[in-house]
Amino acid sequence: MKSQQLHTNHSQRRARPIRVIWLGLLVLVLAGCNILPQSAADVAPTATSVPPTTTAEQPATPDDLAGTLTPTPGPPNMPTATLPPEDVGSSAGRYENSELGFAFDYPSAWQSEPGEDESTLTTLVAPFSRLVVIAFYSPLPGDAELEEAAGQVHAAAINGVGNVERLTDEPTTLANGRAAWISEYTGELDDGTTIQVILTSAARGGRIFTLMAFGPPETITSERETLTEVAAGMQLEAPSLYGLARDEVLILQGGESTNPRVYDPATSGGNDLIFSGLVSFNPQLELVPELAESWEISEDGTVYTFHLRENARFHNGRPVTAQDVIYSWERAADPATESDIVLTYLGDIVGVPALHAGEAEQISGLEALDERTLQVTIDAPKPYFLMKLTYGPALIVDRANVESGPEWYRTPNGTGPYRLIRWDRFKLQLYERNAEFYLGPPAIPFVVVQLFSGVGIRMYETGDIDMTGVSRYSVDRVRDPTEPLNADLREGVNMCTSLVRFDVEQPPFDDPRVRQAFALAVDKQTYLDVVLWGTGIPAQGLYPPALPGYNPDLAGLTFDPELARQRLAESSYGSAEALPPIVFTDSGFGGEVDPSVSALAQMWQTHLGVTIEVENLEPNTAYDRIHDGYHGQLFFSSWCADYPDPENFADVLFHAAAQQNLGNYANPELDKLLETARVENEVAERIALYQQAEQIIVEDAAAIFLNHGLSYMLVKPYIKNFELTPINVPIERYLELDTAALEG
Repeated sequence: MKSQQLHTNHSQRRARPIRVIWLGLLVLVLAGCNILPQSAADVAPTATSVPPTTTAEQPATPDDLAGTLTPTPGPPNMPTATLPPEDVGSSAGRYENSELGFAFDYPSAWQSEPGEDESTLTTLVAPFSRLVVIAFYSPLPGDAELEEAAGQVHAAAINGVGNVERLTDEPTTLANGRAAWISEYTGELDDGTTIQVILTSAARGGRIFTLMAFGPPETITSERETLTEVAAGMQLEAPSLYGLARDEVLILQGGESTNPRVYDPATSGGNDLIFSGLVSFNPQLELVPELAESWEISEDGTVYTFHLRENARFHNGRPVTAQDVIYSWERAADPATESDIVLTYLGDIVGVPALHAGEAEQISGLEALDERTLQVTIDAPKPYFLMKLTYGPALIVDRANVESGPEWYRTPNGTGPYRLIRWDRFKLQLYERNAEFYLGPPAIPFVVVQLFSGVGIRMYETGDIDMTGVSRYSVDRVRDPTEPLNADLREGVNMCTSLVRFDVEQPPFDDPRVRQAFALAVDKQTYLDVVLWGTGIPAQGLYPPALPGYNPDLAGLTFDPELARQRLAESSYGSAEALPPIVFTDSGFGGEVDPSVSALAQMWQTHLGVTIEVENLEPNTAYDRIHDGYHGQLFFSSWCADYPDPENFADVLFHAAAQQNLGNYANPELDKLLETARVENEVAERIALYQQAEQIIVEDAAAIFLNHGLSYMLVKPYIKNFELTPINVPIERYLELDTAALEG
């Protein structure tokens, strides 16, 4: 799977702790200041910030910053499906937040102001009385009971108040019968002023909601009856999202690209919520039937006959036919589509290379025997062929949909388990389950993808998303057994390898000894510790540990500065001074240099005396431009397996004729070995051949193999059937929501 790293730096605003906000307000109130605007016109819009984590602020990461990118202007929102109208929200005398399922009533004379950060919901001031009420919420810590959780929240809220005396700390009951906890304190501000604070908390759905009232003791006394009534009236109901019941929605986080090729299966991995193919992988990495209910393979292994399901239909109800498969694959191979991955996944089919080269008008190896029977002829018996049909170019699209206009992908008519029914640009994508899905409708009715909505781990903590990946900066925190998030952590190896590509057709990397010198000058362990914060596995070779064919005894080009300088001296260039200017192409903005590039450049400068120039390409189109040959002699690459076979690495990336051989590497000995392995059916012999191929690739320094990936995911306990897999599988269709656990 192609992957181009995005290196971006943006500033982000850290939310202020609740105590800082309310102490500041109290000082103003006691001074007699009017802290609220007189009219809506006086309110200046402010950016929404996210609540702080329990650890010190960490440097921003590319993954973290995906939620803070500033969207560029684009087309208007697409038409939406018929949905219940969103709540109008709060009104005078009532605060209501349907997305959190939280509401309460208050005297209509009180003035209200939105909270200053995401976790502070609203601030209320009673006129002429110096009374302030703040409503806020926090994640419910782990499996904490209400008393323990409320104790933590209340203690944090009064942190900073001096000479604190606790007056009350006991259970109570809201008007609707829900259990709550109330604490009351007196204390002093820095100037000696006495204050009184009442905190009432109740929990639901993984969150604890708190009303905090504070002011001078005489004010609290005079307003106590009103405060008691307001707190008792807190309502914690089932949240809703965009008019949908919260217990019917899986909430994920995502981004949005302005590059249409990202959404087209012919030029990408494909969205497996919307699209499907003849076969797929299940969470156990077993190849299972999809649109094809069965197939036969000829004795010589070159002819596959697929039988489509009778109930296979597009989202608009039209039956899927063999001609739809032929159209989809011929469209992917059509030169006009400019797919830079179609030969990788469909190139074994007779006629695909000819169509892609403009030498034919159709794929000769495809034949529709009838409406539901497709015959596919490949160029040789290849044991991995079926696995390639799980990826993007092999997924099925509807011709009428594709030909409806250039933005067809925004209203796609797929065959997958979910239908895209709403796409608000740079805000959200809403999917509804396909009730007519040929394998049965998924258990979860809706999937919402929040676009550019914040930092994943922080959104997870506040309950705004149900799953999130963990960036390398947060791994140590979530792996700590004392960290509440640790209970939700899933971790494992993945089938990904990060590498630096050499363009071997550009000097000086046309000389293998220069390539070896650059590889030997890289201290991979230091790179991993400093740049990746210790996450990942140093790579000796191409294959990741979870992949069949991984060789733990592989002798790689390990860090050896002296030998690196020797190889450079032995090269046709003879010295660093004789090398031509070297450009490292990366994806990024302006003149910023990502730490990963800086670390490598420093190593080459220190150990070889070579200075590297860095150029950045606009991230949305960086991969396409690199694939088109617009790059310097060096560039990053990351490859993750699309199917668990070493052919997906060695052959796909380093055969001279491979579409993904972006470094133009060519080695006749390697090509012959890979071509033999393609048609070898005996598993042990295939593995041995691919291990020999890997050794050649490593010794010839076809690339610098930096590290293999580890996966870390946080998954809410109410998500059932989730399995962390080393390759991408269409997992959402297998998930269920435990509504009792979601209720909390």
